[in-house]
Amino acid sequence: MQTPYNIYKPPKVYRQKYLGISSTVASISFEEITMASVKPWSLVLVFFCIMSLSYFVNGAGSNEGLGASFIFGDSLVDAGNNNYLQTLSRANIPPNGIDFKASGGQPTGRYTNGRTIGDIVGEELGVPSYAVPYLAPNSTGKAILYGVNYASGGGGIMNATGRIFVNRLGLDIQIDYFNNTRKQFDKLLGPSKAKDYISKRSIFSITIGANDFLNNYLLPVLSVGARISESPDAFIDDMINHLRNQLTRLYQLDARKFVIGNVGPIGCIPYQKTVNQLNENECVDLANKLAMQYNRRLKELLSELNGKLQGAIFVHANVYDLVMELITNYTKYGFTTASKACCGNGGQFAGIIPCGPTSSLCKDREKHVFWDPYHPSEAANVIIARQLLNGSTKYISPVNLKQLRNL
Repeated sequence: MQTPYNIYKPPKVYRQKYLGISSTVASISFEEITMASVKPWSLVLVFFCIMSLSYFVNGAGSNEGLGASFIFGDSLVDAGNNNYLQTLSRANIPPNGIDFKASGGQPTGRYTNGRTIGDIVGEELGVPSYAVPYLAPNSTGKAILYGVNYASGGGGIMNATGRIFVNRLGLDIQIDYFNNTRKQFDKLLGPSKAKDYISKRSIFSITIGANDFLNNYLLPVLSVGARISESPDAFIDDMINHLRNQLTRLYQLDARKFVIGNVGPIGCIPYQKTVNQLNENECVDLANKLAMQYNRRLKELLSELNGKLQGAIFVHANVYDLVMELITNYTKYGFTTASKACCGNGGQFAGIIPCGPTSSLCKDREKHVFWDPYHPSEAANVIIARQLLNGSTKYISPVNLKQLRNL
């Protein structure tokens, strides 16, 4: 029959999938509604009520797909938290974000030209929108059901890390903020459904550790005393002990599905190559050795926690080898350089001054492994993310992220 007022009638498949055969309220047919001879605005109201109920009955409470992506870490995955801090580490200036389609090419606070690894992973796992930055004004209500991003440029495992930037969110503070979010979930869904949603349908990703070396232990002047009084072994011991406590705190807040990235080859970034006056194919040996030493300890920690924290799974993301593969064999992946920053100034590799309005900007952004002196380009992020999503145990273990979602 023809419906009055040209009311939109979703196809049968859509109605069955989204309006909920399993829900008494949502199973009302559109024929029954239109036969009621109600006002047009009432029909619209009924439709949206059905859709809202359907979401909570068949969405937040079901076991299908990934519910939320909770992102912790540093500038590699910061989506704009530092925009709201009085800090020297910010990326909310052009040309950052020039290829970020969701903002029309405007800067959002992401330290790259487009999407971060966290953005891409969320998209591929079926999250309908990017995890909202915790400090953003819209990080309230139903928006948080898709996830929250707590990452902060300059942040680290250790609380002293990044103090050169004045303000940043270290991992301890990020977890404090998640504790607040956890309480909001109880209010939105009720304690029982919230616990299931957090523990069964959410993934917690932690990308952190590089700043603990670059902007703490290896930082000239500020860290001289620490390096004299603390050996690399002792400093890494402190990092691992802090991280153990931090991950355990998240577990106590009902996190169960974790992915933890190790530290990449920080001795090979354009900044390190430039300030140490290296050739194109050289890397800073000390920085990479510290990263590898930490990475070995991290892998041991995750194995320990997998055996100790019942019901949790800690996935190890081998970012070091993955990025080193891109740097070593960049032409294989369609890049023309793995040494020079696309956006930056200073030295042979444009690796001293961070990306900003006065920086030199390359024209072939998709051909550069590095966007700026420190961070990968979106093109590199896509390759990294796809390996984490679908790759073998060489780069992601014991399961990849698509397998983790389905557990």
